Amino acid sequence: MTTPTSPPTPPTRGRRRAPSRMERAAGRAAALQRPRVLLALLLLLALTCVMLLDGYLRAEVGGDQRVRTGASASDVPDDVLDGGPILSFPGGQATTVSVPDKTIVLTFDDGPDPTWTPQVLDILEKYDVPGTFFLVGSMVSRHPGIVRDMVEQGNEVGVHTFTHVDLSYQSQARVTREIEQTQLALAGAAGITSTLFRAPYSSQTDAIDNYSWPVYESLGADGYTSVFIDTDSDDWKRPGVSKIVEWATPEDDEGASVLFHDAGGERSQTIEALPKYIEKMKAKGYTFTTVSGVMADQQSHQPQQSQQQGGGLQAAHHRATGATLYEGKALIAAVAVAEWTVPALSVGLVVVGVAVMGRFAMMLVLARRHHRQRNRRRFSWGPPVTGPVSVIVPAYNEKECIEATLRSLARSTHPVEIIVVDDGSTDGTADIAESLGLPGVRVVRQANAGKPAALNNGVRHARYDIVVMMDGDTVFEPDTVRHLVQPFADPSVGAVAGNAKVGNRRTLIGAWQHIEYVMGFNLDRRMYDLLRCMPTIPGAIGAFRREAVLQAGGMSDDTLAEDTDITIALHRAGWRVVYEEHARAWTEAPGSLGQLWSQRYRWSYGTMQALWKHRRSLTDKGPSGRFGRVGMPLVVLFQVVTPVFAPLIDVFTVYSMLFVDFRAALLAWLAVLGVQLVCAAYAFRLDREKYRYLLMMPLQQLAYRQMMYLVLIHSCVTALTGGRLRWQKLKRTGEVGTPAGTG
Repeated sequence: MTTPTSPPTPPTRGRRRAPSRMERAAGRAAALQRPRVLLALLLLLALTCVMLLDGYLRAEVGGDQRVRTGASASDVPDDVLDGGPILSFPGGQATTVSVPDKTIVLTFDDGPDPTWTPQVLDILEKYDVPGTFFLVGSMVSRHPGIVRDMVEQGNEVGVHTFTHVDLSYQSQARVTREIEQTQLALAGAAGITSTLFRAPYSSQTDAIDNYSWPVYESLGADGYTSVFIDTDSDDWKRPGVSKIVEWATPEDDEGASVLFHDAGGERSQTIEALPKYIEKMKAKGYTFTTVSGVMADQQSHQPQQSQQQGGGLQAAHHRATGATLYEGKALIAAVAVAEWTVPALSVGLVVVGVAVMGRFAMMLVLARRHHRQRNRRRFSWGPPVTGPVSVIVPAYNEKECIEATLRSLARSTHPVEIIVVDDGSTDGTADIAESLGLPGVRVVRQANAGKPAALNNGVRHARYDIVVMMDGDTVFEPDTVRHLVQPFADPSVGAVAGNAKVGNRRTLIGAWQHIEYVMGFNLDRRMYDLLRCMPTIPGAIGAFRREAVLQAGGMSDDTLAEDTDITIALHRAGWRVVYEEHARAWTEAPGSLGQLWSQRYRWSYGTMQALWKHRRSLTDKGPSGRFGRVGMPLVVLFQVVTPVFAPLIDVFTVYSMLFVDFRAALLAWLAVLGVQLVCAAYAFRLDREKYRYLLMMPLQQLAYRQMMYLVLIHSCVTALTGGRLRWQKLKRTGEVGTPAGTG
């Protein structure tokens, strides 16, 4: 039987068909979405770059230990091995300079440190003593203000690499990068560059070997002066204040390049020993200078203090200009962003981790209680519901699936009338439905107006008080309708959500969605059912009291998630919405990543639209406000906020593997995967599904889940930028035939 509601559009001949209204709208929507996809990807790229920068800054890439020791020094000139602590290459010739007698070059390594370096600077300023600080570039970029104060105070700074790596065993490219990045950090922090260099893990010149010598030669050719030590305070050993002072004191009034540390560990003994040491050396008649001061003294043979006041630069410093200055400032700005972002994300990670684990625990506990409650022998909704119901099948270009759908309904053990609402299909869907000649099937044709309009049209044509809504690509089992309508024996029940199953699960992407449907959707519905705040009746299988649908205003096209919209509306109208696990429907899930993206994008965005539309439910009173008090916060937390920030778990896992502890990070990730496997296995047990699909879950976590994150982030970007979407039609294959063929 056919009930026409509008005349069909006559075909056009002899000319190319003009695009339809929906096709034009879809084209405009696609054009608008491309920038938002790009923005979402750029946000993810920016987060990744920030994390990588932060890890690199913390000097946890490339190692910070010497790789080899005890190498030969046969290639190193003897006058260098036996020479002074200052090594330069004027005219390409290796030359060493010793510190004059009764003179101290006070050097500090590994800074700046926000705790200890300012205290060292205060001491030097108090005693009017200059220091030469060899700075780690990553620390400079994180604490630029300290370096600025250091230079303005008249101290000298030098390069100590960017990540405190032993350059002796690195490639030439790595050596260049370590030096240039540190120079950029100095330029951004204090507007200078420096010609002084000290290698990490270096000591006296007699420790130069065949591996490190080429590094010093190369840097010398570039104009760098390498600085070693005569005397080591060994303050890093924390031997006690008196020992530090003793070990830092040269013998026989000799001059010395003395090493202290203002960073790299707990330096309270250094802070305590430094004033005592300065007082002792001044009492012995020593003067303090910088490396530049020694070089100037050697050139002029006249003792002089190299400390410059009034804003002057040390001889080793050069003002940064041009690209170096601007790139340095950009580096400092990027580091500032990373320094703020990563701690904030760490807090977010804790919150997300607690929320995720809490959700798993809540799902397991409530799902078990739901299963035990609904499967008790004595459980009953009331007298059996045996009256006929109306099944509404909205269809738009479903020629591949419509026959299997209608034949499955014709086998129903519960009396049904079947209303196919053809929404302006152009592939002959309505003709196929009519040609089957199945009893109880009516075909209603309408001009293309969208799924909500098709469902409302079906409700208007329904003869019975209970209406079942399904998709045109879905197959019901013979007992599905009977199970689905039994909760209506309770007069407070206004709608029932069925158990949607993925029928085309033989492919990898289908198997991933199968896991998601069983674990995520159906386990969630058990939890929400018990809490009486079910947020969504799936479009593939849901039953409604016709009275309740009309009271809620029918299916609305205000959002892209008409199923979520009507479900919340029913809650607000005071109706109860429940889940019937035994009412199974087999649906065709998207078969490609592109179609999956489109579907989930629509779902995510539509859910956000529905939540925003019903935001006033938060203030509803009485039973109608239960969704606002319980359901709305849970949906926002578990379906929007937590998934948006859930990528932090994966991002920090990769971050920890690269920069912290690979083994510990891997074990933590496996532990989370184990918890998810337990939840999934329990969900599969409740739904009596085969466990073999869980073998694909680790790969799902590595690939599929990340795609879902991107989809949700894309949806959030669209929502925040005020974008709108239209309902999108997925390409069908007709793979889902009968339930027996899906296993």
